[in-house]
Amino acid sequence: MHSHNHQDDDSSRNIALVFFLNLGFTIIEFIGGLLTNSTAIMADAVHDLGDSLSLGSAWFLSRWGQKPANNEFTYGYRRLTLFGAFLNSVVLIAGSAWVLSESIPRLADPVMPVTEGMLALSILGVSINGFAAYRISKGNTLNEKVLNWHLLEDVLGWAAVLIVSVVLQFVDWPILDPLLSIGFTLFILFNVLRNLWTTGKIFLQSVPDKALYDEIRETLLKIVGIREIHHQHLWSLDGEHHVLTTHLVVKGTFERDQFIKLKQTIAEALKPYDLAHTTIEIELDEEACRDESEH
Repeated sequence: MHSHNHQDDDSSRNIALVFFLNLGFTIIEFIGGLLTNSTAIMADAVHDLGDSLSLGSAWFLSRWGQKPANNEFTYGYRRLTLFGAFLNSVVLIAGSAWVLSESIPRLADPVMPVTEGMLALSILGVSINGFAAYRISKGNTLNEKVLNWHLLEDVLGWAAVLIVSVVLQFVDWPILDPLLSIGFTLFILFNVLRNLWTTGKIFLQSVPDKALYDEIRETLLKIVGIREIHHQHLWSLDGEHHVLTTHLVVKGTFERDQFIKLKQTIAEALKPYDLAHTTIEIELDEEACRDESEH
C-alpha cells in the first residue's frame, strides 16, 4: 500500500510539472506563431493548448483519485484517473483530426513561413517537450501512458518543424511541412486509439491481464486442501489497482485452527500479486454454492 501511495504522489508531481511546462510553452508558441507568420506553429500552439487543458484535468483527477473510500464510493475514487485517461484520449483524437484538417488542404496550397523563427522555436520545442515526455514516461499509470502520447506527438511535431525549417533554408519546398505533420499525426493517432481500446476494456471490467488471471488460478489450486475454484473474477479499478473475487471449494472438514491456517496460506499465496482488494468465498465439499445460478 505504501508503494502505491508513493507511486501516486510521483505520478501527480510528474503531471503537475509537465502541465506547467506545457502551458508556459504554449504561450511562447502563440507569440512565435504570430511573429513567424507560420500556420504550422499556430496549429501546434492550439494543439498544445488542448494538451495543457488535458494535463490540467489529469493532474486534478490524479489528486482527486487519491481520496479514501467512503460509504458512497466504497472502492474509492481511483476510477477518476481512468476517466482522465479516457478524456485525454478523446481530446487527442479530436486534436489530431483538427491537425489533419489543417494539414491536408495545405498540400494543394503550401505557404512559406519565416524559416529562421521556425528553426529557433523548433529547437526550443524539441527540448522542452522532450524533457517533459522523458519525465512522464517514467510513470506506470494508464493516465501517464496516455499523456505520454500527447507529449510524444509534440516532440515528433517539433522534430518535423525542425527538419522542415532546416531544409527550407536551402530549397523552396514548403509542402514538406504538411506532409510531415500528416505522417506523425497518423502515427500518434494509431497508438492513442490502441490506448483508448485498453481504457474502454477496463471500464467494461474485462480481465486486465489474462496471463495474471490464469497464474492466480493455478497458484490457488496448488494450495493443499483446495479442490476446485469457480466464480473467479479479476478486474481493475484504474489499470494498476486490481480486484479479485473467487470461490474456493475445500476438501473434507476443517477444524477452527486448520481453517485459520488455510486463510493465512491463501493470503501468503496472493501477496506477490499486490492486489488492491480481494474477496474469498470458502465452500465445503457438500455445500451448495449460493451463486450457482451464474453457471
